[in-house]
Amino acid sequence: MLLGPGIGLDCAVLDFGTTCLVLKTEPITFASQQLGWYAVQIAANDIVTTGALPKWMLLTVLLPENLTTPQLVDDLSSQVFDACRSLGIAFIGGHTEITHGLDRPILVTTLIGEVDKEKLITPKGARPGDAVMLTKGVPIEGTALLAREFSEKLTGELSPAELAEAKCYLFSPGISVFKDALTAVQAGLVTAMHDPTEGGVVTALWELATACQHSIQVDLEKIPVSALSAKICGFFGLDPLGTIASGSLLLAVAPESISSVMNALTDASIAAVEIGIIRAGPAEVISRTDIGHRKLANFSRDEIARLFA
Repeated sequence: MLLGPGIGLDCAVLDFGTTCLVLKTEPITFASQQLGWYAVQIAANDIVTTGALPKWMLLTVLLPENLTTPQLVDDLSSQVFDACRSLGIAFIGGHTEITHGLDRPILVTTLIGEVDKEKLITPKGARPGDAVMLTKGVPIEGTALLAREFSEKLTGELSPAELAEAKCYLFSPGISVFKDALTAVQAGLVTAMHDPTEGGVVTALWELATACQHSIQVDLEKIPVSALSAKICGFFGLDPLGTIASGSLLLAVAPESISSVMNALTDASIAAVEIGIIRAGPAEVISRTDIGHRKLANFSRDEIARLFA
């Protein structure tokens, strides 16, 4: 085993000689819509952060008593198979049952990827002097979730067009970082990648710092938050930097590759910004401001969790 459990280490990695198998398991807990799409994309995000391609998937499907219909099963199946086809993943098995005590379906994905051993990337690889980049912006997943799960509450705050756009954040900009990761690693020396999920981009930065055991200095003002995301988070009183943020990708990039990686992402129509730098020092996240530096507080739980409590 090359990589096991740990903070910021989202995948297990097994050594198979010249290649590595990368393994990930992931439950879907907040979403109740497009569950099949989520189940594939969220697990695939973690696989591609290692430089691997996701290839084989198993799925555990737990369905609620008295609420399960043939249409629900057909819809979930279509979402899963469509997502797998879009990423070149073979669906190889799993388990399905109707489970007592559930009020909605629960999906748990197991995904296996493969990568040449010399091309393996882990969050431990970030080095002092590397630039920290972020693709797209935040919180993409949070925006889509809030619009889909709490649309009635947002009806008076957003126009119909804004609400529709927010719901579509699931697909555009989209919660997948598959293209982001592959584009970056093909363009230059990427030493680490990590996708912000629960706890948002701030938690992801802390996880990356913990994994590589270095300090990260970050300029929070450079982190893109769309006007629509800010409006929705503001309505619910949530900090967008601590809200679930699948769809963006953190990258540690060697100094000599900053331009090539940035240009490749731009050419692929993937927005990216340089938000910080890896520094030698203790595993912590430091916020850079005009008046100095301060240790950045982490989030004890995802901001969106308060709405589901």
